[in-house]
Amino acid sequence: MKHVLIIGFVWPEPKSSAAGSRMMQLVCFFQSLNYSITFASPCAKSDNAFDLTTIGIHQVSIELNNTSFDVFVKELNPTIVLFDRFMMEEQFGWRVAKQCPNALRILDTEDLHCLRKGRHQAFKEGKPFDTPYLLNDTAKREIASIYRSDLSLIISEAEMDILKNQFKVADDLLMYLPFMLETVLEETILKLPKFEERHHFISIGNFLHEPNYNAVLYLKETLWKLIKKQLPNAELHIYGAYASQKVNQLHNEKEGFLIKGFAEDVNEVMQNAKVCLAPIRFGAGLKGKLMDAMQNGTPCVTTTVGAEGMFGDFDANGFVEDEPEAFSNKAVQLYQDETIWKEKQQNGFQIANQRFNKTEFQQKFASIIDETVQNLNEKRLNNFVGQMLMHHSLQSTKFMSKWIEEKNKN
Repeated sequence: MKHVLIIGFVWPEPKSSAAGSRMMQLVCFFQSLNYSITFASPCAKSDNAFDLTTIGIHQVSIELNNTSFDVFVKELNPTIVLFDRFMMEEQFGWRVAKQCPNALRILDTEDLHCLRKGRHQAFKEGKPFDTPYLLNDTAKREIASIYRSDLSLIISEAEMDILKNQFKVADDLLMYLPFMLETVLEETILKLPKFEERHHFISIGNFLHEPNYNAVLYLKETLWKLIKKQLPNAELHIYGAYASQKVNQLHNEKEGFLIKGFAEDVNEVMQNAKVCLAPIRFGAGLKGKLMDAMQNGTPCVTTTVGAEGMFGDFDANGFVEDEPEAFSNKAVQLYQDETIWKEKQQNGFQIANQRFNKTEFQQKFASIIDETVQNLNEKRLNNFVGQMLMHHSLQSTKFMSKWIEEKNKN
């Protein structure tokens, strides 16, 4: 029987983060191909973690720097091993390669961590993001992980361009695989709350993710004052998992700046809102909040970073503005003008259905897996850089891990 082992950086939390939703999409994909699935992670489970056993998936806790994983993976003998982010490939890739040399090794990058880190550093220093910021230490680790893997899943076309043009990664090591969304049907659209039935603004995002917390601060300190000046009765409802004290202290009833915390049902809160605000100033990947907004018919105002990889050749489901005055004015315009609001809403449905069509990408992914499995030996022979990195990583990571394991025994 075909068996896939997913090694998770964390246990998936689809209600908390876009990464969690992405992982569940991959799980559903492998289930659609009748794979038996084991999900393993060294991370502790949170209360928000999805119980995978409810959909027939075996859950296993694994340890870092412990030979118990070698025994586990050899007995499991998976057809495919999917690493959730490059850190898991670093930790377990060499063990998988040694114990299960014929297993197809796939890396799901989630987003390019080196891009996210570089942009954050440039932002903190108040400088434009450029190549030196991209070529950070994380890039060296992440690109090495991509080369060691047989196939890497890249969520954004912008990141595909960076990998091909900046890092010169070969086409056949990469696959563009964005969010895979169910079609928003016409009957679903007709049931959504109308313009006049919606109230207030919404912002949403996991507060543990630094770009999201920074966006909330930006709203609090700059943008919301400009919007509130023009719309004195409007409120901003801010949702997200893991709201800490530093987040909750931003709550201010008088200003209409309301920290709502964890949203049990993102669709419900998104459908109640008139406009979604996503002033992301650094980060990478695709923004799950914009996907949720499009599927629920909620137009957005976002930034260039927020919009990256989202719209392609389509008109946005709102406006893309980086300057505070322009961002705020467009938010007010969307909130007040029903004609523009409806036009942007339709753009969102079109983008969701045509750019992120689940069936289309599932078929493509299945085809690439089959092709890669059939030509695995030849593909690895042609990837000498990957062989070289695997050789050195097997030595350095292996002996560091063994040293830590012996140290832990004492």
